[in-house]
Amino acid sequence: MKRARTALLSATAALAALAALGTAAPAASHPRAAGSTASAHRDPVPSPGAPHRGTVTGARTPGHSPARDRAARIFAEGRRAAARAGSLSRHDRIPGGGTATPEADLTHNWWGVFPQPGTHDGIQATHSVDASYRVSDSENFTYSPTTKAQNSCMEVVTAYWNSGNEIWAWDWCSSPGGPAKTLAVDAAFLATYTDKASGRPAYSVQMVQDDAAANRWSAYLYNYRTAGWDLLFRQSGKDQSGLSHGWDMFEIYASVNPATGTGYYCTEARATVFDSSAVALRSRGTWRPARPADSPWTEESPQGRDFLCPPLKFLQAGANDHWTVRQ
Repeated sequence: MKRARTALLSATAALAALAALGTAAPAASHPRAAGSTASAHRDPVPSPGAPHRGTVTGARTPGHSPARDRAARIFAEGRRAAARAGSLSRHDRIPGGGTATPEADLTHNWWGVFPQPGTHDGIQATHSVDASYRVSDSENFTYSPTTKAQNSCMEVVTAYWNSGNEIWAWDWCSSPGGPAKTLAVDAAFLATYTDKASGRPAYSVQMVQDDAAANRWSAYLYNYRTAGWDLLFRQSGKDQSGLSHGWDMFEIYASVNPATGTGYYCTEARATVFDSSAVALRSRGTWRPARPADSPWTEESPQGRDFLCPPLKFLQAGANDHWTVRQ
């Protein structure tokens, strides 16, 4: 009960903080916030209107490798299957939950919120990250949290796989798409782009449409050292995801570990908390917390067994602007 009251107070505080920013200028106009250097106080909910002036240190264009190319194929395959079904929220289930991916025969499942078409031209969220989570099997992937705005040219992904933990900027406006920028979740990333106000490291991501006619989008990470937004990736063109809505969600591609009878990640991520808070949408230059009317849950009562992990709990920690998945 005490933990629930604490979570409720935290969610309420985040809502209040973002609501107070509701009249802020759109991030694409890059307003300069008061004070150009980082302050002693590190706000866990960065202002959408903080300066946009740097580029993400350590981000690189990844080279090709069999492991990364396979991961990209499986990732894209899951999205294409959802697009054929018409939505990530309406997909054909297989025994045990989720969808089967033909190439790897993995269970693909997800849960979170889906910002709806016509409700936004920008999205922002604060995502937990766990540098200690290690994926052992080369065919298993945990993408959580992962977020995309409607029709945006990129999806920013917290990618856990056996080649290392990374932040991906996935390019949805190129063919073939794939991780256009990758950033290792290492000591430098944690020191620069994360805050521990929630008790665990978390980074903040923002995606905004800069030019509607060209469908040009920019993705930023908040730099806690400079108190400003650093550019991660910019792209324009036609969104080729095949899905008209956005998302902010927990997502797995998993197989059963025969030694445990559950997904490999169920054991490996036992101590990991997947959390997305302060989810906000920009519309007509104004940022507001995600709400039930514009960002419905993918489903109300997901079951851990459908994710190959019966102990998994799915917590609606806020009124559609905060979710947590944990054991």
